[in-house]
Parts: sequence; structure tokens; C-alpha cells
Amino acid sequence: MKYIDGNQVAALLDMKSCIALMRETLIEKAQGRAQQVLRVAMPLAEGKVLGVMPAAVLAKNVAGAKVITVFPDNFSKGLPSHQGVVLVFETLTGKLKAVVDGESVTAIRTAAVSAVATDLLAHRDSRILALIGSGLQARKHLEALLLVRNICAVYVWDIDYGSAERYAAEMSAKYGIPVNVCASSGEAAQNADVICTVTAAGEPVLYGADIKPGAHINAVGACRSDMRELDTAAVQAARLYADSIESLLNEAGDFLIPFNSGAVTKEIIAGELGDALLGKIGGRQDSNEITIFESLGLAVYDLAAADYVINGAGVSFLHKSVGNPTL
Repeated sequence: MKYIDGNQVAALLDMKSCIALMRETLIEKAQGRAQQVLRVAMPLAEGKVLGVMPAAVLAKNVAGAKVITVFPDNFSKGLPSHQGVVLVFETLTGKLKAVVDGESVTAIRTAAVSAVATDLLAHRDSRILALIGSGLQARKHLEALLLVRNICAVYVWDIDYGSAERYAAEMSAKYGIPVNVCASSGEAAQNADVICTVTAAGEPVLYGADIKPGAHINAVGACRSDMRELDTAAVQAARLYADSIESLLNEAGDFLIPFNSGAVTKEIIAGELGDALLGKIGGRQDSNEITIFESLGLAVYDLAAADYVINGAGVSFLHKSVGNPTL
């Protein structure tokens, strides 16, 4: 079996290239040249999930699926919360091209999509970044957002204060910018131009009262209808963009919980990010508008990124057989 591991993904898929690839993939989806169906998420014990995410990127002649486990409490065990593989088939004969490590693909593409949204929706002069959460996605989001905005200060909060301290020390040394550890999510968010919620929380960690006018929010962590990172006031105050309206209306607790209670209507939904990139719908309306990008993690992202890695690995590598990966 042809298998590309996480180290090879990291070597072949740099963040700058992935941002460009995700922008292209969002446009292809908006044009009907990339398609997917809703993920199948089979609940396991204690909030754990086994997910299957099918997709096809017809523009690249590939189809496939990501098979992944989501174990939100893995951070306490020093393990990643998302683990799995991406299976990539070519659509001319149906042949399996390769199996690609899913954890590394997910880590890079998720932050890259947030960078696309931030570049489109955040003020051009955004300088202050708040990160709610300090795990792998917080690290990848800082890397990605530094490529689209001139971030000069970072504020981070995590339920695990020690994790936030380690994050601050590591990231300030790596990027040479101040990273400040905060005692609360509100303290982190209150002066931020861009806020990224990258947690495994099931209840709100970002509140409308703490968001300043004109801020842009990337809501990343909650991907189930019964989970949310944003409180109702945060959603009420904002204009909402999604990577997929279908996914938003079925999977996004950030929207569905206040919507089902009657606190918000579908009028707050601006549309899909791909349509905004194509100019079919507008972006930010004014300097005080709060915008939210609700990131649901689409299978087309995984497929496009995995195919990019496979093609970059080269024919000689792809004909090298290795043992079966752990599924």
C-alpha cells in the first residue's frame, strides 16, 4: 500500500502553498468542480466520534474520503484529538493513488482555510490576534495568519494555564513577537482584531460582550450540532460566513443552538466563503461589522491537500510499498 506519513506531509505541504490551494479549492467548490456529501459521524463513548468524510475534486480527477477519530479529551493524554487517514482515488479508473496521514493534513489545511477567510474578511490593518486554545491548531493558526496579516501582538487563553504558558514561550521565541498569556478568554479577546477559537469545548468560550466592533472571528473547534464555542450574543452581533451552508445547517452548533432557540435567524448568514471569493456575495460591509467564519472542515480540503502531497511525493516514492497504516 502506498502510504505518506505525517513527516512527509509536513515536508511537502508548506503553509503558504496550502493557503493558495485552499483558496483554489473553495473556488472550485463554488463553481461545482469540487463536491462532497455531509460527513457520517458515528458517536462513540463519552463524546468521541468516528467520522467518514467523502468528497471528489473533479477539477483534479480525484475522489476519496477522510476516515478520522475525534477524541476531544486526548489533550490530557498528550495525544492529538484528530487522528486518521485520507484515501485518494483517481477518477479515470478508480485506482487508489495513496493513503495519506490525516492528522498532519487536517492540522495544516484547517489553519490555511482560516487564513483565506481572514484575508478576505478581516481589516487590512489587523494587528492583534487572540487565540482561544493553545494546542496544535493554535500553533498552526499563528503560522498561517502571519502570512496574511502583519500581526504584532498575540493574546492566548486556555483552560490549561500551563499549556498557554508553554505556547507563549514557544511561539514568541519562534516568531519574535510578544505572546501574552491571559487569565480569561475575555481578556484575550477584548482588544483583538482577529480571534480564533481552536478548542475542544462543548460550551461557549467566547462571549459577545468581549468582542470589539470590527473584529473578525474564525470559529474552528466546534463541529457538531450540540457543541459550540461562541455564545448567543456573539453570533447575534455578527455576519456569518460558512465554508458550506449545508454543513452549517446540519453541524454547526455555534449557529444551530441559538437558531433553534429562536435567538437568531438565517438572515445573519451572508453565504459561502467560495462565493465571496468569486465576488458573488459581498464581504465586510463596514469597519464596525463583526464577521464570523464558521469553519466546519470540509472533505474537499482534505482531498485536495492529500492529492497535492501525493503529486509532490513523485512517482518513485509512490511505487515504494510500505506496511499498512493504522486505521
